[in-house]
Amino acid sequence: METVDFMGHECVALENETIRLLLSRSMGPRILSLSLGGGENLLAELPDFVTEHPGVGIFHFYGGHRLWHAPEEINRTYLPDDAPVNISSIEGGYLMTQDVEIKTGLQKSIEVCLEKNSSRVVITHRLHNRGFWDVTCAPWAITQLKVGGIAILPQACQKTGVLPNRSLALWDYTNISNPNVILGRNYIMLNARSQEPFKVGFPNPRGWLAYWLNDTLFVKRAKYAAQSAYYDFGSSSECYCNGQFLELETLGPIQTIAPNESIPHVETWELYGNVTRPRDEQDVQALVASLKLE
Repeated sequence: METVDFMGHECVALENETIRLLLSRSMGPRILSLSLGGGENLLAELPDFVTEHPGVGIFHFYGGHRLWHAPEEINRTYLPDDAPVNISSIEGGYLMTQDVEIKTGLQKSIEVCLEKNSSRVVITHRLHNRGFWDVTCAPWAITQLKVGGIAILPQACQKTGVLPNRSLALWDYTNISNPNVILGRNYIMLNARSQEPFKVGFPNPRGWLAYWLNDTLFVKRAKYAAQSAYYDFGSSSECYCNGQFLELETLGPIQTIAPNESIPHVETWELYGNVTRPRDEQDVQALVASLKLE
């Protein structure tokens, strides 16, 4: 198990000839770095970005990828995760396990498996109930990426005639007239260069989200359970952006976890190199077709 220092944190490297990830042992569970072919880290690096958890301390974002549990609520969501995590070897990768959150009775774990000679990563998030009572929540997987790129958010494409075929969740601070947002017929595109915070959520039966940065396309997927209930007005996918990072987020359905039980949430990641920046919806559709994203 190779360990390296990254941003002052002890990390474990998981890599093949195509892709490299760094998993933090110092805190988390977090994935702090993701790079293709020896290139730059695509994930945001936020050593000084923090928020206060009332009566508990400071929550450090750090950047990278993390697991939360929805719904968002200051007293449960922003519990600091600065303690070291246990990392154990599993077939094809590593399992990161956090200590039990005393306030919630939940324990987070993230299993990261990398396919040989491929840029495909399978990430299994789990929320374990180590308490004495049922807990109702949803797994919430958040990937923070560097700004300067463009997010691609696919919309429902069903032909429904005179009936609606999609819905959007908007936050109090979301300005839909933001010039960095392109609201298309089949895709929403968000240029990650605005200082103004923006967030949108939506049911995502197509299952994937993408982000282009410096000729590399990051795609992550999560299954959508059409008959299940989701938080945030039914959102299974969300995207948040401010001047320091862009987040691609997927949520699992609302579930009740009994004591000593757990719920999983699986994402698959892929990286594609030598991709031209899409300028409009026509470019996105051509990219989707060439990479067979559907």
